[in-house]
Amino acid sequence: MNKDYIFWQRLDSLLERSHIVIDRPKGSTHPRFPEIVYALNYGYLDGTTSTDGEGLDVWLGTDPAQKLDAVICTVDLDKGDAEMKLMVGCTAEEKAYIERFYNEYPDMGAKIINRE
Repeated sequence: MNKDYIFWQRLDSLLERSHIVIDRPKGSTHPRFPEIVYALNYGYLDGTTSTDGEGLDVWLGTDPAQKLDAVICTVDLDKGDAEMKLMVGCTAEEKAYIERFYNEYPDMGAKIINRE
């Protein structure tokens, strides 16, 4: 079985058995940095754990299909961590916004991995 297929299948399974909690709705501000405004819904998968000890982060786009179509890997030198975040139902424009969101800050960087 193709390794890429297995990776995406496992992530699909996490999504199917978890509930997406939107704790930063579109238009809201970051809890520590009020100058950062979210242009998309952002939250986490309830019942999962990421490298920061909290739920696996999710960006929720506007594509009606709401399928997992990419992940974004981020590095935050300020926090000293790296994470993978799910991108569910994100259009190409929304993916570009998310990538800019992380790469515009000096201590952060990100790379999108699209599902093929």
